[in-house]
Amino acid sequence: MSQGDTIITISDVLEYLFCPRFIYYMHCLAIPQHEESRFKVIKGREVHDEKRITNTEYLRKKLGVVKKEINVFIASKNNHIKGIVDEVLFLDNGTAAPFEYKYAEFKDTIFQTYKFQLVLHALMIKENYKTDVKKGFICFTRSNNHIEEIIFTEKDFKKAIEIIDEILVIIDKGFYPGKSKYKNKCIDCCYSNICV
Repeated sequence: MSQGDTIITISDVLEYLFCPRFIYYMHCLAIPQHEESRFKVIKGREVHDEKRITNTEYLRKKLGVVKKEINVFIASKNNHIKGIVDEVLFLDNGTAAPFEYKYAEFKDTIFQTYKFQLVLHALMIKENYKTDVKKGFICFTRSNNHIEEIIFTEKDFKKAIEIIDEILVIIDKGFYPGKSKYKNKCIDCCYSNICV
């Protein structure tokens, strides 16, 4: 684990999982990606804003929720990461769980980015609330608010910390990482004109 003062965000992790070079271009070269102009990003933010102000008292009894906190800023000193959790759910079995809204359709697959966003939120919830976190939930707003449950393993938590460490090496040492092995990601990439 890096002992520096660098703190990364959940968004940094999602960018890294898309392609490690995003981190290098954004943090080492300070080249913005201008995601604020992309439709899905804008729509996703609108969905989050709407969920923040509607049904604030609603508890999902089917999930065993007894209490929740909405739009929680959370950080981990131990793991050099910070972010905002859409909802922190407190369950009837004494554990907690992150709950995230996605402006997406559910197509029988949970993307790695979605899973590790939840895993990292779980790490921070465990540290800050001193409670066990064994699972998380994603609500797919474009599939009639379909909810998927993700069970966490120790291997997931270990991998999440490895990902953070890899990102910190890129930022703190200026390491130029390899590109994503999936060439189709390069087609619509905002850095494709400078990435070799």
